[in-house]
Order: sequence, then C-alpha cells, then structure tokens
Amino acid sequence: LKWFFELPTNSVFQKNYIISARKYIMDTMGEKYAEGVILDLEKTWEESDPRTPLICFLSMGSDPTDSIIALGKRLKIETRCVSMGQGQEVHARKLLQQTMGGWVLLQNCHLGLDFMDELMDTIVETEIIHEAFRLWMTTEVHKHFPITLLQMSIKFTNEPPQGLKAGLKRTYGDLLDISNMVQWKPMLYAVAFLHSTVQERRKFGPLGWNIPYEFNQADFNATVQFVQNHLDDMDIRKGVSWNTVRYMIGEIQYGGRVTDDYDKRLLNTFAKVWFSEKSLYYSLLIKCTDWPSDHKVTLVICTSCCLEQGLPAYDTPEVFGLHPNADITYQSKLAKDVLDTILSIQPKDSSSGSGETREAVVARLADDILQQMGPFQPMNIFLRQEIDRMQRIIALVRNTLTDLKLAIDGTIIMNENLRDALDCMYDARIPERWRKASWASSTLGFWFTELLERNQQFHSWIFEKRPNCFWMTGFFNPQGFLTAMRQKVVTSEFELTFDSFIKYISKLWMNDDISTPPSEGVYVYGLYLEGAGWDKRNMKLIESKPKVLFEPMPVIRIYAENNNLRLYSCPIYKKPLRTDLNYIAAVDLRTTQPPEHWILRGVALLCDVK
Repeated sequence: LKWFFELPTNSVFQKNYIISARKYIMDTMGEKYAEGVILDLEKTWEESDPRTPLICFLSMGSDPTDSIIALGKRLKIETRCVSMGQGQEVHARKLLQQTMGGWVLLQNCHLGLDFMDELMDTIVETEIIHEAFRLWMTTEVHKHFPITLLQMSIKFTNEPPQGLKAGLKRTYGDLLDISNMVQWKPMLYAVAFLHSTVQERRKFGPLGWNIPYEFNQADFNATVQFVQNHLDDMDIRKGVSWNTVRYMIGEIQYGGRVTDDYDKRLLNTFAKVWFSEKSLYYSLLIKCTDWPSDHKVTLVICTSCCLEQGLPAYDTPEVFGLHPNADITYQSKLAKDVLDTILSIQPKDSSSGSGETREAVVARLADDILQQMGPFQPMNIFLRQEIDRMQRIIALVRNTLTDLKLAIDGTIIMNENLRDALDCMYDARIPERWRKASWASSTLGFWFTELLERNQQFHSWIFEKRPNCFWMTGFFNPQGFLTAMRQKVVTSEFELTFDSFIKYISKLWMNDDISTPPSEGVYVYGLYLEGAGWDKRNMKLIESKPKVLFEPMPVIRIYAENNNLRLYSCPIYKKPLRTDLNYIAAVDLRTTQPPEHWILRGVALLCDVK
C-alpha cells in the first residue's frame, strides 16, 4: 500500500492503478476473483430459511424484481409485492400477516426505515412460520438502515452487465425469433445496442451524460414492444415510419427520463444516426480484435454466434461516439474512487507514520492557511452580491480555523463541525461547511488557491481598475456577469439576441497580454475545452490530441450581435460536473465536422477542470 500511494498522481499512473491491481489479484488469488459474478437467485434462495430475510442492494440500471417473481413462478410459489414509502407500512404489515406461506417482496425499503425495526421483530418473534415463507427486500444503501437487520440477513446485489457484449447478450439474443419480418432483426439490434450504449456512457461521467440517468430493463422492454407493434401495424408499401420511431425513442421511451436539454440533444442524435432506412442494409463485419472504425456501422443483423465470438471483451470509447481520451477520464475517475474508498476506511488514530499526531498536522496547516489569507480588507458596496458572498466564505474559513486550533489545544469542545474539519483537512479534503458555502474542488489545496485568486480579482477590480480581461471561474454567478454585459450593449435602435461569438486573438494565451478592454463586450480567459481540440490558426474545433483531456482556450471575446450562423452549440459549465446548477451559457463554435459528431463526443467548455 505504501508503494501504491506514493505513485505519481497523473493520468497515466492513475489509469494503471486499476490495471495493476487487477493483474495482482489474478496472479495471486486466481482469475475468478477479477471476473464479474452472475447472480444466481436460486442458489441464494437455497441458502436462506424462513427467518432469514434476503436483502438486495440496488444498483443503477438493475432491478431484481422481475427475476425474483420469475423464480417464484418456476418454483410454483406466489410472490406478493409492496413498494415502501409514505403510508405503505399498513399494507406491508397486512401482507406479512396474510402471506406466511409464500414470498413477500418489500421494495425500496430505504423509504420505510421506521418500519424496519417492527419488521425485524415480526420475523424473530412469530412463533409459527411456514417452511416456504421467504422475505425478499430491496433497498438503496442508507446509513440509517438497521444494522441488526443487516446482520441477520443474506445480502446480495445485482449489478447490470458491464460492457456492450454482456449487455447485448442479456437483451438481444432471446428475442430474435419473435417476428419474421425483415426489419425486425436490424431494428431489434439497434434498440439493444442503444440500450447498452446509454447505460455504458454513464461510466464516462459528464462526457457521457450530464446527469447519470437510471435507464433500466423496463425502458428496453417498452421500446421493443413499441417496435414490434409498429411493425405489426406497418403498411408494407410505405415501410417503417422512421420519424415516428425516432420521436418515440428519443422523446418518449428513453427521452422520458431525460431532464437535461443537452442530454436530450444527445439522445435524439443517437436516434437520428442509428434509426434510419440505411440501418436495414448494413451487414455485420466485426473483427475479433476490435469494433468497426465507423460508429455508424452498428445497426446490423446479428446472431447469437456473433454475440458469443464476434464482439470484443473490451469496449473502446469510439464505440459510443467518444474520443479515445475519454478512456483516460474513466480510468482516472475509477482509480480516484478506489483510492478514496481505501482512504475512508483507514483507522482514524491520533498518530501518523512520521510520529506527528493528526491534530498537530492540522494545527500546522491551519496556521499556514491563516497566514496566507492575510489581512483581507472589507469590500464596499461595489459588486455587492459577489463580494458579500466572498466575505461570508472568508469569515467562515477564518472562524473555523481559529476554533479548530482552540479545540486542538483543549480550550473549547470539539463539536461535530470541527471534527469534520479536522478529518477533512488531514485528508486534504474540503470541510463540508466550506464546500456547501462556496464551490466544489478536488482537493483542499486547489480550493484554497482558488479562494486567493478570486479574492485577488475582486480586490484589483475595486481598488485598482476594472480588469481588461475577466477570469470567469472567479465569479459565483457568471450568468449574471454575462447578463450585465448584455444589458450594456443593447441599444434602443434594434433588438439583439444574445449570441456568443468566439474570436481568437493571435498569440494571446494569458490575460496579462490584454492591455485594453474591447470596444464592445468583454474578454474572458481561463476556459477549457473538453472532448475536442482547438485549431488556433483556423479558429475551429478539431479532434483532441492523444492523452490531452482538456484543451486550454485562448482569450475569448464575448459580445452580442445579430448572427444567423449556427454551428456547434457548445455549452459552458462552471465545473466538470455538468448539472443545471453549473450551466452558464452556450456559444457557437466553428467546425468542419457535422454538429452531431461533437454532440456524441460530449464537447463542452469548462471554467474549471479541478
């Protein structure tokens, strides 16, 4: 572990963390410990008894309900279900009393935690229970779930299959013979491939989906049923109504779960590319070592043999329309999650390996931060909203660090907030109260550096002059900043739409090179392009360079003008997490590729990549 943690934390080494760990496990313990395990509910049932509940921990994209009911039917046992929630305790209690000879399935038990203690007493104290009785439960992981109930239960989880090959084997192979129509197999394959793709894109984080939606088997079943009904009712002379198919898939069947506008655009792009007349004429030419280079050649007639032998075990990002660099993002995130988990289960003892106590380390860190913060002068009413919020954060940090030092010395009591601050600072994480009041960042060091840089921009603006070029990351509300700029340039002579135009300024990569503000609009700097590269000479989008995840953008001029040119509409986000809360605006970027190409790539501008 010492060697493991001392490795450099760049992307290449982070990617190798998981590969090396997997290889080590396979070499020392055996290959079966590095392979995914297929859940066998029947064996799980055989290990149980009437007084031992079976608890399934839910994972995104997988629900064991249908499998449990199917197992009960195969064993000729009735399964009765209740979905927990407000007011459902009465129905669950009644169901337990009436069904002591069959199976009871309580779904989403994390929504009925108050009933769990009573449930445990019922199982333990009931004198006579039929031998065939079983209590199945599903729940999300919750820190307040009764530990005693967990200890007396059989616990299992049912994760969705990893990779396109496993996903296609699960969803596609058993449905080939439902219809004899020529269009059935290629359209079925298109739906199966789409279902596996929308699930697998989640692992790439914001590059895949802004919001990780829980697409599940019910979405696939509903879409397959729609396709079957559409083909049954189809006029042979007119053929498939592709507009109807694309609308139902992109807006209803799968699109009904999507709440983000850019995610909806991505889903409709998938439907546009994969559901068309061309999909009926592609043939399957899949090599054993790789996928076809053209991601469009995926709507094909496929057989069970191809699913077993023709598809590669490892899916490259190109299969999902992403750049190969997306794999670095995924592997880095996976490695970080593993390291964070290892760090979180380390014992919180009072000493470290160097002999210095945790309290002494944090006290020294608090002294250092307080010294660097220096005598921040109160700011006046100018830029009131931004400055007031900045002042609140500065006061919170100063008060927390001062109280933390007193608590370490034993002068005051170490409360829950101070304990959290001590634990987080020791692990180089941001204390929860600071994060909620400010902004997200990967480490405490990055967060504090940004605090100083934000304060410097505000201080210069107030006490020196308005900046010639603005650092957009340094604003709490960059949307308000752009809105103020818009209001300034709008005149009474004509009405302007707020179109953002990117203008490359030759040889200007640092804001210090800007000597004067623009005659109209504003200069901004510090943006990064994710998912694509930037051609500085021709001012247009190009493919990313290998292993370059974020492309620094030159100084950008943003101003309002009447511009009918519509190219790739690129969203701007404050942070890598692409939520509505982090969304700022959209700009049109020049490109020689079709806009759909960059939509599949997940291209966006980011104010911060940490």
